[in-house]
Amino acid sequence: MHYDKIIEKLKQRREILGITQEHLSELAGIGKRTLNLIETGKGNPTLSTLLKLAEVLGMELDLKVKQPK
Repeated sequence: MHYDKIIEKLKQRREILGITQEHLSELAGIGKRTLNLIETGKGNPTLSTLLKLAEVLGMELDLKVKQPK
C-alpha cells in the first residue's frame, strides 16, 4: 500500500470513530499541527508515529519488505 493510501485510511478511521484531530493527537502523544500536516499530505511521519496513530485507532500496519530484483 502506498504511503498516501495509509494516511487516507487512518484519516477515514478517525472520522468514522468521530474523533477530532485534537483528541487523536492527544491520545497518540503527537502535536495537533503534526497530525494536521500528516492528514493533509504535507507532513512526513515516522514509522513510529504511524504505528501510534494506528494503535489508537484500533488498526494494524503490516510492513512488507520486497526482495531486490
